[in-house]
Amino acid sequence: MPKTLNPLQLVADRWQPSARFVERAALACVVMSVIIVVTGGAVRLTQSGLGCPTWPTCTEDSLTPTPAMGINGVIEFTNRMLTYVLCAVVGVAIVAARARAPRRRSLTKLGWAQFWIVASNGIIGGITVLTGLNPYIVAAHFLAATSLLTVATIMWLRTREGDDEPRDVVARPVRQLGWVLVVASALLIVAGTVVTGSGRHAGDASKDVHRIPLDWHEVTQLHVDFVYIVVGLTVALWFALRAVKSPEGPRRKVVELFVVIMLQGLIGYVQYFNDSPEIIVGAHMLGSCLMWIAVLRVFLSLRERGEAPVLPAPAGEHEALQTAAASSR
Repeated sequence: MPKTLNPLQLVADRWQPSARFVERAALACVVMSVIIVVTGGAVRLTQSGLGCPTWPTCTEDSLTPTPAMGINGVIEFTNRMLTYVLCAVVGVAIVAARARAPRRRSLTKLGWAQFWIVASNGIIGGITVLTGLNPYIVAAHFLAATSLLTVATIMWLRTREGDDEPRDVVARPVRQLGWVLVVASALLIVAGTVVTGSGRHAGDASKDVHRIPLDWHEVTQLHVDFVYIVVGLTVALWFALRAVKSPEGPRRKVVELFVVIMLQGLIGYVQYFNDSPEIIVGAHMLGSCLMWIAVLRVFLSLRERGEAPVLPAPAGEHEALQTAAASSR
């Protein structure tokens, strides 16, 4: 029976990317994941959520926006097209991870996970349009984008380490505190989607868009309560790391997280006391992404998996290096 040809294997047979290339490809996925969140927010904040009134085409008769649809149609359609750019970036990361030797299946799986999340969220985005910007579907759309950012960040950080069994670098109670910080931060983000769903930026000004039937100010207060919890957990984790004399890396990342939270909190207060101006809301969405990345960096720094594997040098090169080393003695 003839051997089945695998296109990714054919690429791997002809191209050997460097470890740095794989890491940069994974980082590009993180950057694009943030961009897609920010541009999605721009669609809502410019009242362009229904700039293309149907899906998967822009109108019943046109794949692209027509001149009569104005700037809102352009903004919505441009955001749709960015999904294909995101797919291309994720595709490069998958191919690079698969072609890299020694092969690391964990990185390839994380790349494919991103692809399927992008595909699924594209469908959720279509449902969002078809349901007239239902706030619960909009929230699911944002949370799916956050899931993509999560997997992209994990893949990026995994390119910098090996595939050994995870080993705690701090006492288990401290790592459990890290888990609590992750859960609290996730709940903070979820509460933020409820604020969005009940707030004044519905995403389209020309239609009666349904909103979550909750008091916006009360939901915002709940969101702020979670902010205080996350701040408290961050400070507690820093003191715990100091107490157990942890490596410098985790402590530095906790300080970076604290700075991001403070800046995000400042943006949030400016947003609240100025009736949520669009540019500040957009900055707050960017801050949400950066905070979540910082949380994941803190959590994953509390364990280690050894050094990233490297490609062994060819036999001739290895002998040359040994000869050079001997002659320099």
